[in-house]
Amino acid sequence: MPEYAIGKKSQSWYGIPIGILILNASYPCIPGNVGNATSFPFPVRYKEVREASIDGLLRQRDPALVKPFIQGARELEAEGVRAIAGACGFMALFQREIAESVHIPVCMSSLLQIPFMRQVLPENKKIGILTANAGALTQEHFTAVGVSSVHDLVIQGLEESTEFREAILEEKGTLDSTRMEKEVITAAQNLVNKCPDIGALLFECSDLPPFAHSVQQALHLPVFDFNTMIHYIYTTVVQHQYCGYM
Repeated sequence: MPEYAIGKKSQSWYGIPIGILILNASYPCIPGNVGNATSFPFPVRYKEVREASIDGLLRQRDPALVKPFIQGARELEAEGVRAIAGACGFMALFQREIAESVHIPVCMSSLLQIPFMRQVLPENKKIGILTANAGALTQEHFTAVGVSSVHDLVIQGLEESTEFREAILEEKGTLDSTRMEKEVITAAQNLVNKCPDIGALLFECSDLPPFAHSVQQALHLPVFDFNTMIHYIYTTVVQHQYCGYM
């Protein structure tokens, strides 16, 4: 049998590779949502940043939130996770500060995938972004994840979609997934109708991955979201040995 050594004296549990920093919000996180642990085929550990509300992050863009986010990231690292993810695309604001505060990979926002998407798409194709609030998504967020130009980005917000607004942005306490699915598909269709040159979609919001399959069935486009990013970073920190016959 292999011989194992204890990681550190204060650690009493093992085997959770991904830590997720999550907002202090009150709405149901259905399967597929980053806030629902069943969305992943591997263990995840959550850390709620109690100081970070939806309003504080999206509308106020409170710079003071960087401190509790860093504290949460350091706690997750101390608890043994191998990589840290965010659970809201607007956490992009603190990507560099949090990444510099720990010694493991950090991916705070699904927007980090934009440079990769640009490389895998033809130059004449645009990227369609579905976001929780188009007015709140600024150049500052893109710059924070290494995207200096937004010339090829087409943005559609869900802030005027009734069920999404009431359930997520206003935190009414309930969520009708059937109604929200229709709103998300409609928003994606509006995006493509507005710009037929879109070659792929990116979901900024961590509440949208539950509807990625339905959107893809409707539009037949690649869909990138928080889950594609988290799955990717997981495979980099948990490699598996291959076996089989030639």
